[in-house]
Amino acid sequence: MAGSDSNTRRKKSPRAAGRPRTMAADAGIASGRNQSGLRNYNERVILSLVRKRGALPKSEIAAETGLSAQAITVIINQLEADCLLVRQSPQRGRVGQPSVPFALNPGGAFAYGLKVGRRSFDLTLLDLVGNVLGALHENCAYPTVDQLTRFMKKGLAVLVPDKTADAPRRLAGIGVAMPDELWNWSVELEAPEAVMNQWRHFDIKAGLAQLSTLPVYVCNDDTAACAAELLFGNPGNYQDFLYIYIGSFVGGGVVINGNLYPGRRGNAGAIGSLPVPALLADGQVGSQQLIMQASIRVLEKMLKDSGKDPQTILNSYDYWGNPGPVLDLWQEKVATALAYAAVSAISLIDFEAVIVDGHIPVSVRHQIVEQLKQKLELQDFRGLSSVTVGEGTIGTRAQSIGSASLPFLVEFGEDSQLSFQSLR
Repeated sequence: MAGSDSNTRRKKSPRAAGRPRTMAADAGIASGRNQSGLRNYNERVILSLVRKRGALPKSEIAAETGLSAQAITVIINQLEADCLLVRQSPQRGRVGQPSVPFALNPGGAFAYGLKVGRRSFDLTLLDLVGNVLGALHENCAYPTVDQLTRFMKKGLAVLVPDKTADAPRRLAGIGVAMPDELWNWSVELEAPEAVMNQWRHFDIKAGLAQLSTLPVYVCNDDTAACAAELLFGNPGNYQDFLYIYIGSFVGGGVVINGNLYPGRRGNAGAIGSLPVPALLADGQVGSQQLIMQASIRVLEKMLKDSGKDPQTILNSYDYWGNPGPVLDLWQEKVATALAYAAVSAISLIDFEAVIVDGHIPVSVRHQIVEQLKQKLELQDFRGLSSVTVGEGTIGTRAQSIGSASLPFLVEFGEDSQLSFQSLR
């Protein structure tokens, strides 16, 4: 049976989970970057812990990580010198000396996020704690490589972190979120096939390298949205969760052991391809992909078929007005399909939570989540663990913010092996 948002299980600390110490840290060896230029493991663990838990004093960081007090002091001193951690006001009122909490420094690092959509481009500038410092948006009838180049030239010139001399040094990179195989959507976008086919042969990493010296990280748009929830949302601090993003086409992402798992070929969490039961045109019960039941495009078609203008939902993803009973039918359809998808996913990976977000109004997301909980109550959970169902916290900008979170995950995330490859 599905759980509620309130029954979050207590998470084990890294030390309690058996995470080994490293000889370098316990020997008090100075931390910093390794030969590949990335932060070392213990620094990543501490930065991730502070991000999840908020400001923490050295004593609590030591207790959570199992590292020695000497090692913690060396590492935190280095992170403070690198402007990634900042001291907070001392906590008084306890026995002994006041403890000094350390928090992430918002200005310690910045990142750009480029979202390539089917009808728009978005460039977002984030600081280390997820504050949006600036954003640029441009609509288009359909995306082209030339438009992307012009948009990025303008965006990189307009969106700058601050005027301090070392601000460029603190730029972690450019994250890119885009749909898989964008060139296959020429018919739906009413775009010239030859123009869209340019994306098939366009190496976006190489293209952006001509505009900037920053490293570029690329993943699909729904994986990026999942990254945003992991870094800047996830108030339940779930360590293993399936993320579902309801957009023009439904998709998702996977988090395992507190880390984003994009998969060997970047397709982990591609739940839009999951088969779910469906009543076929000939009256037989069969199956079709989840994308055909739980996407906004399905709602557009339902509105058209009922004589309503789908522009009522396309003009704004924050407010849909009152589309009437069609919206109720669609929400029911989405929740039913997601219930099957969720149980299928849980049976493969023992997720503790299913998080639902999307390019949809908050009220619509809430209704879908509540109905999904009810649908899961009716599923046969024998042999499976209960799962908590919750709402995402980022909302309609999850893909844009998520794209900018990719450099932070690679540079500062706990998973030092994480990488994002270009989509070809």
